[in-house]
Amino acid sequence: MTEPWSSEESPPDQGSSYSPVTVIEGSTFCISEPDGDILPDRPQGLFVRDTRMLSRWELRVDGLEPQPLTVQHDEPFAATFLGRMPPRAGTADSTLLVIRRRYVGDGMREDVTLRNTSAKPKRCTLALSAEADFADLFEVKGRSRPRTIASTATADNSLVITSGRRERRQELRITGDENPQVADGVLSWRLAVPAQSERTVSVEVVPVDDGVAMKLRHPRGHSVERTLPARRLRKWRRRGPQVRTPDRNLAEVLSTSVEDLGALRIFDPEHPRWPVVAAGAPWFMALFGRDSLLTAWMLLPWDPGLALGTLRTLAVWQGAEADPASEEEPGKILHEVRFGPAASFALGGRSAYFGSVDATPLFVMLLGELLRWGGKESAVAGLLPHADRALEWIETYGDADGDGFVEYARKTSHGLVNQGWKDSWDGINFADGTIAEAPIALAEVQGYTYAAYRARAYLAQHAGDERVASRWRKKAKQLKRAFNEQFWVADKGWYAIGLDKDKRQIDALASNMGHCLWTGIVDKDRAASVARHLMSAEMFSGWGIRTLGSSMGAYNPMSYHNGSVWPHDNAICAAGLMRYGFVDQAQRVTNAIVESSRLFGYRLPELFCGFARHEFSVPVPYPTSCSPQAWAAAAPLLLLHSLLRFTPEMSTGQLWCAPEVPEQYLPLRVSGLRVGKSRLAVEIGAGRWEITGLEPVSIEVIPSPRPARSS
Repeated sequence: MTEPWSSEESPPDQGSSYSPVTVIEGSTFCISEPDGDILPDRPQGLFVRDTRMLSRWELRVDGLEPQPLTVQHDEPFAATFLGRMPPRAGTADSTLLVIRRRYVGDGMREDVTLRNTSAKPKRCTLALSAEADFADLFEVKGRSRPRTIASTATADNSLVITSGRRERRQELRITGDENPQVADGVLSWRLAVPAQSERTVSVEVVPVDDGVAMKLRHPRGHSVERTLPARRLRKWRRRGPQVRTPDRNLAEVLSTSVEDLGALRIFDPEHPRWPVVAAGAPWFMALFGRDSLLTAWMLLPWDPGLALGTLRTLAVWQGAEADPASEEEPGKILHEVRFGPAASFALGGRSAYFGSVDATPLFVMLLGELLRWGGKESAVAGLLPHADRALEWIETYGDADGDGFVEYARKTSHGLVNQGWKDSWDGINFADGTIAEAPIALAEVQGYTYAAYRARAYLAQHAGDERVASRWRKKAKQLKRAFNEQFWVADKGWYAIGLDKDKRQIDALASNMGHCLWTGIVDKDRAASVARHLMSAEMFSGWGIRTLGSSMGAYNPMSYHNGSVWPHDNAICAAGLMRYGFVDQAQRVTNAIVESSRLFGYRLPELFCGFARHEFSVPVPYPTSCSPQAWAAAAPLLLLHSLLRFTPEMSTGQLWCAPEVPEQYLPLRVSGLRVGKSRLAVEIGAGRWEITGLEPVSIEVIPSPRPARSS
């Protein structure tokens, strides 16, 4: 692959009838057929730390394939596959049920049960065929031939598959109970199943890296409910938002979002108290700077620990040297981390790739916001040097030409052409459809940078350092003035997507300016025009705000970034609209996204097509969209937060609240909000609202929206 990080690297669409089953726990996931089998000619397998450990896993009974009945997703880390054996000749119905219970977590355990419903005992042979190719995730996604040659052996009634890579010895040990026969890559059992009874065998699939076996999260003989993944999920559910509303759509999408976000969390064994959210399942179960930071921001009202874990983890990976191959630079925050054996092939020679222009200012933004929500002061102080290094990057490498704006231009042909959130190769273009050339200064990145400057000023002010605070406030004020002078397209009444290499305005009508509302960089006298264009027929499809206006030259409602609808983009736009007082518009966006969720089974996808609602009565799916995906799952939580207009300032002991909730959601009760050490609830009815749970902490509640912080 010449462009391993482009949106086009997604696995090819398998057709509408293909419904793979994905089971996830941290950075381990398994993709299989609906019957539980893993087929070697599909982008499937058991993946552990970006390496495919199982490339084939096929179950047969007496040489026959069970007929699939259904799949039950018990938990994100578990699934139960039900099948039946074909009826015997001369009989009408099957009498042998096949139950496969699968659990993943640093490997895989599978319990296979044969249930005999007949009045006679049965004897049968159960066989599991396994292969491992130790392919890197990118090799599987790209459907390329794995570069590893694996060898198979038998040891202590286990099947042992060994990688042929010289630089890293990897093994896979597959062990079954009940003394299976092991030969030629197959574990087999001869089982007698009594009448009206059942027999179960268990198999453990354990990766071994450089001689060290991973500790399976769901070992045999242990109750699944007592395992660490199960305990973590129960705790997550208790800490998440609890919502009571008569609107089923809102209730269901929020419930699904909480479940998906719990499943997408990753825990580093070296730092188990530093959770982060992976970008999306199944192919992006890794730390992504931009995605993880924005998702953590959206979840701040419910889990500030996720923001702290994300900041700490990204700080460990913060750039230390200039390396064009990986685009690392001192102080820069990474784009993504990969751990597969072919990471050197996929990521410019390093496991971390830094081709993101916006993760660095987002890092500083989130640190300031964490303090507002009552983050532990010592933890924030410990991250302050990393924030200062990030700001150094913004002022030097980020603003390489010294014009005051942060730009990007890739430094390796293997990196991303575009390095903002619209990172497809054609995602940044002029109104006539011409693709912009780098270096490019994106509008929303200037907004993030403005907010980062404001955040650093706030952190300094809180520490009593007025000199440093004054410096960053001045920087923010200068950037805001320059942005409004150079990015405003006066004859069209909107902000340019960015400035190109010749400092020309990239003048397309796009959703980027909604992010500028969110950060507060937009001048107040221009906000109404921005809101009007975002909600125009060109931009608002009826299901959400499009990424690009329908009259633009590059508009394509079926594209990745040029006319599609992204839930997270809409949630940020709605937050920006609410910030500037455009309540009706923010509510319309919220209603559209919440209503669209019903037609996706209440699991919002990464994106969907931008066709107008009057043209098609349901939102049209985008074929290779990630689902679940982190910031799409978090979008309903940010939309809810925006409706509550709930903003704390723990350094001064104040909390602003002025709910603006659409009538169909009332009465609404939202509990589980975390402000400092308090857990609060907001209850809203027609013409009234109340906050409970403030005791014993003294917080002054101000019944109005927080005034926009000006520079």
